[in-house]
Amino acid sequence: MASPKAFHINSPFLESIDMSKRAGINVYLKMESSQPSGSFKIRGIGHLCQKIAGPESKGVVCSSGGNAGMATAYVARKLNIPATIIVPSSTPELIREKLKDQGATVRVSGKVWDDANDEALRLTQTDGLTYVPPFDHPLLWQGHASIVREIKASLPSKPGAVVLSVGGGGLLCGVVEGMKEVGWGSVPILCMETEGADCFNAAVKAGKIVTLPDITSEAKCLGSKTVCSQAIEYIKEGNMNIISELVTDQQALQAVETFLDEERVLVELACGAALAAVYCGVIQRLQGEGRLPVPLAGPLVMIVCGGSSINLAQLEHLRKVLNR
Repeated sequence: MASPKAFHINSPFLESIDMSKRAGINVYLKMESSQPSGSFKIRGIGHLCQKIAGPESKGVVCSSGGNAGMATAYVARKLNIPATIIVPSSTPELIREKLKDQGATVRVSGKVWDDANDEALRLTQTDGLTYVPPFDHPLLWQGHASIVREIKASLPSKPGAVVLSVGGGGLLCGVVEGMKEVGWGSVPILCMETEGADCFNAAVKAGKIVTLPDITSEAKCLGSKTVCSQAIEYIKEGNMNIISELVTDQQALQAVETFLDEERVLVELACGAALAAVYCGVIQRLQGEGRLPVPLAGPLVMIVCGGSSINLAQLEHLRKVLNR
């Protein structure tokens, strides 16, 4: 378990026999889906809230399509301070009800996360609320870096590669900081996104920050139109092997279904993007292209980021929307 002051747990680190067979190398799963709020977000947000939102706080406000809001609401409840979560209209009713169950006030503003974020920033001025950024803050990255420390404590040697999903870039920044800290700077990081929610991939290709015109992917929790600038700075530094790849919504959904079938855990579509790196053969393709070593120098580590915006009804909805 994590220290008593932390809100996150030391999440399970499990070997996947089925994924190992597919990848041709040992695959380990860092099960962030087991966190109290349902995703890795609680690591960074818990750390940040402890630093900036004391008992005298008028409350916190966070713009989120799901997971950052869930983490903020959970942490605020534990700190006994009010939480206001601004969600875009694309946020499922499932998430809105979960946020209310955590005691948060929920407001809907705009179509995508960027719209909701404008409203959250406005409330910091008009209502004096403390702003909790969902992905773009060094304190968040410090909190997320704890994932890597836990992985290092569980592995006898360096991983061959680490796979994760990218939305706004907070998890990537935390993992990079953690890998620098533990001396894993040579380990490749494979960053997965879905087409239509690919702000990081677009920025990598352009060599600068790119703002997408819209989010057209069903992976709404990857739905920032602009990645945080620090994620691109890591690329420019050139000190780490950071690879950006895309899959379709259909491939991410296939990964979600296969993971449920084989590992008995249901995760959201945004998490499926990372899992698709194995299920859709991205790892093998990158090895064939010479962009990943053959064989990998160690086991493959998948960060199963989790997600709150999924249940059987939502899974069935995705099936209907994406398979028509």
